[in-house]
Amino acid sequence: WMIVATAFVLLMTPGLGFFYGGMVGKKNVISTMLQSFMAMVIVTILWVVVAFGLAFGPSIGGIIGNPSYNLFFEGVGTSTAWSLAPTIPFMLFALFQAKFAIITPALITGAFAERVRFWAYLLFMVLFIIFIYSPLAHMTWHPDGVFFKMGVLDFAGGTVVHMSAGWAALAGAIFLGKRKVQKVNPEI
Repeated sequence: WMIVATAFVLLMTPGLGFFYGGMVGKKNVISTMLQSFMAMVIVTILWVVVAFGLAFGPSIGGIIGNPSYNLFFEGVGTSTAWSLAPTIPFMLFALFQAKFAIITPALITGAFAERVRFWAYLLFMVLFIIFIYSPLAHMTWHPDGVFFKMGVLDFAGGTVVHMSAGWAALAGAIFLGKRKVQKVNPEI
């Protein structure tokens, strides 16, 4: 079931790309859709290299994980398990969590669709995963995390995925200001 759930969560990202692509002007459809598809590529690489360790590695003060512990997925295999999910292979757990890391920055793209250059989005995505998503995932989902120890339960990503994406989207919209409305030619 976890493999199927992982596939379903992965399918949400291209679906989101098509959804956002349908909400923008025709000259920005491809760029907007590409942002969601590139989230799958960039975040997957980042997750394997360092972000999984930041989110689920041994705790450093309950705020962040030790990135060197799972650097390049070292120690992540099918014979080991996560302490809170002992019946699920660690590799499957890591891949399932990667899908949530992928869709989070993709959710934010709706706030600045048509207003941010593609390279700026890629830079934003890398910085967001390292400095916002991974620490928040660690604090919320890791047994030694600050929020976890306070009793915060987040089974469906309400805190880590949706709140972080919503606040980041709001900050982006405030930073970028109002959209510039393009005049539509009624004769077309």
